[in-house]
Amino acid sequence: MLKDHAKIIHAIAASDEIVGRKKLQKMIYIAKKINYPFHEKFAFHFYGPYSEELTLRIEELCNMGFLNEIKEKKGGYYQYRYTLTESGTEFLELNEVSMPHLKDCLIDMNGQSARFLELVSTVLYFEELPKEEVKEKIFTLKSKQRYTEEEINQAYHYIDALNTKAAILS
Repeated sequence: MLKDHAKIIHAIAASDEIVGRKKLQKMIYIAKKINYPFHEKFAFHFYGPYSEELTLRIEELCNMGFLNEIKEKKGGYYQYRYTLTESGTEFLELNEVSMPHLKDCLIDMNGQSARFLELVSTVLYFEELPKEEVKEKIFTLKSKQRYTEEEINQAYHYIDALNTKAAILS
């Protein structure tokens, strides 16, 4: 059971800090889709793929004192900032996680906006469909985000780059 918790801690440690619950969800989903061994189940939700299991694991890790969750008021909403605690670092040392080169991918993803990662994860969620159908789904399901064809193409290129990076590094 704690193996999956350790993987989440490892991901946050590799990223140094993740700002935003949505961003954290998308980073783990994308990492899972490029074949890193995360086992949380995801379903399509308002902001793309979402995992209740991941939300519960994060909550448990915060309650166990392994993660810091700092709530910041940003205009009209709250934003959450996740970092590892000293106890989390000690836990990770005792529960070694082997996910070679995950750090490179996560640092890359962490440098992207949550909006872009939402698009990338949505493209990956519908990856079995032809590209034109994926575009239609995005234009329909994500109409409020006003994604452009160019942004969708950038998402496909980004996915290819991550897959290449993950394949080369492993």
